[in-house]
Amino acid sequence: MVGPKYSRPETAANKAEGFFRAGTHNEDVNDLAEVDKWWEQFGDPATTLLVREAMENNYDLKAAAARVLQAQAAFAEMRGRQWPDVSYNLGRDRSKRSFNLGGGPFDGGRFSVMSTTWSQDISVFYILDLFGKLRHSEQAAWADMLAARANEQALVNSIIATVVNARVNISIIQRRLAIARANIESRQKTLEIVERRYEQGLVGPVDIRLARENLAASKAFEPAVELSLIKAHNALDVLLARRPGSSDDLPETLDDLPELEPVPIGLPASLLDRRPDVRAAELALRSANERIGVSIAQLYPDLTLTASYGASADRWRDIWEHYSETYALLMGLSQPIFKGGQIRAQIDASKARYSELAANYAGIVLTAMREVEDALISEQMLQTQLQHTEHRFREASAAEELSKQRYLQGISGILTVLESERRRRIAEEELTILKSQIWTTRVNLYLALGGDWDHREEEILAVGKDD
Repeated sequence: MVGPKYSRPETAANKAEGFFRAGTHNEDVNDLAEVDKWWEQFGDPATTLLVREAMENNYDLKAAAARVLQAQAAFAEMRGRQWPDVSYNLGRDRSKRSFNLGGGPFDGGRFSVMSTTWSQDISVFYILDLFGKLRHSEQAAWADMLAARANEQALVNSIIATVVNARVNISIIQRRLAIARANIESRQKTLEIVERRYEQGLVGPVDIRLARENLAASKAFEPAVELSLIKAHNALDVLLARRPGSSDDLPETLDDLPELEPVPIGLPASLLDRRPDVRAAELALRSANERIGVSIAQLYPDLTLTASYGASADRWRDIWEHYSETYALLMGLSQPIFKGGQIRAQIDASKARYSELAANYAGIVLTAMREVEDALISEQMLQTQLQHTEHRFREASAAEELSKQRYLQGISGILTVLESERRRRIAEEELTILKSQIWTTRVNLYLALGGDWDHREEEILAVGKDD
């Protein structure tokens, strides 16, 4: 087989000894079992059911599965080209021919002759793949098929992450909606306190106006949060191939953030096999390498063998007799001599395509490493931010309670009460949003690590290398 042999190019992942922001996560490349079905580690049965439903019904996944079937069919077609073409032909030819015997004293005039010919034969056509053109094409199709499977797995991981994030987002919005309604109730009570004090002549009308404005602002905020919740449900319905708006509300089981245990992140080099998008990029590179061999093989001769055996006779019953048999054996050798540089140009184009995909592959590896590093450091920083925000929320809640007590005692004014309520509400909102971001960051970490890695894909790739 002419053409270059494939070898995985060196990338930044091969030289990296570990991730800079690994923290407490395990970097043992051999400890990958916990990555499988990572969404079940959140302990939420509703999330598991949603993921299962998305895997069964999502239209993007169905389209990806159809692309895999197309690639499998293309591979089967390319493999079939290495076998002989065998065909059977049966024909009947009835024709009429007209002859003119010429002029002169013995002019016979024009005669017509009717003839019928029956024929049958079995023919075999075979291309001897002397220089690997067909074998290179088959291996390129094999790599394309594996790339289609890897792209499907990448889409599966992305859909799973999107479903989990949608589940988290809905739960957080539900929590924000509950907070908004609690704020309305709290500010309604504050307004009632102000009205009683006004009736007693202890405060002026400005306090009532400010308390009413504060309550109206809370009521105006509630529909905005509810709108976000409806849109989030609609987005999840589309992921699950449901009619938007037809789903029931999800149970609020994600109010409290569970303790997120360290996960096995492996070494950067493990991303080359664990991440399906990286595998797909390498398989596209491998396919391009095989197509260089196809282009080079076009410089060499093609040897074809053709054989046929059959019978030909004027009558149907005679084609089954031995005396009417026909046979032929042909050998053809075709060698390109001059094509104006077309083949050389195709070789150069194939090599340039390989160089392009090699650069893309190296860039995709770097992007994969960046996504892991981003997820690792984001989780660490968000956890630190969460600690400070929890402290802020506790202090804001205490300040709100104290300001209300002092207002009832006539020590503080209404502005202090309203400001303390606003600060407590902002702190509670930020605390809820931070928990959502930590959830999302952990999901992004699993996605950056390759999600649910199926070892069977590695076995398929190994078989392809052996072939």
